[in-house]
Amino acid sequence: MSVFEVLMLVCIGFAWPTAIYKSIKSKSVEGKSILFLYIIMAGYLFGMIHKIVYNLDFVIVLYAINFLMVFTDMILYHKHKKIYSEEGVSL
Repeated sequence: MSVFEVLMLVCIGFAWPTAIYKSIKSKSVEGKSILFLYIIMAGYLFGMIHKIVYNLDFVIVLYAINFLMVFTDMILYHKHKKIYSEEGVSL
């Protein structure tokens, strides 16, 4: 376990609740990149795989929490995009 890895995950982890809150409040997909969310999710998934295969420690919990927050934001993206599509709003 590296203290720098923990600090990196904690710092980045603080950004996701803000993004989720903005998604909930705005109900908009404007300015969101679904590709970006998928890439970030893949990065967290690879981090968890690394922890499982090479160095299992509690830091995997931080990866999992961050992964779940990005997944939540991704679900909100798809939900709001569907609402936009049903209302006939072009993106």
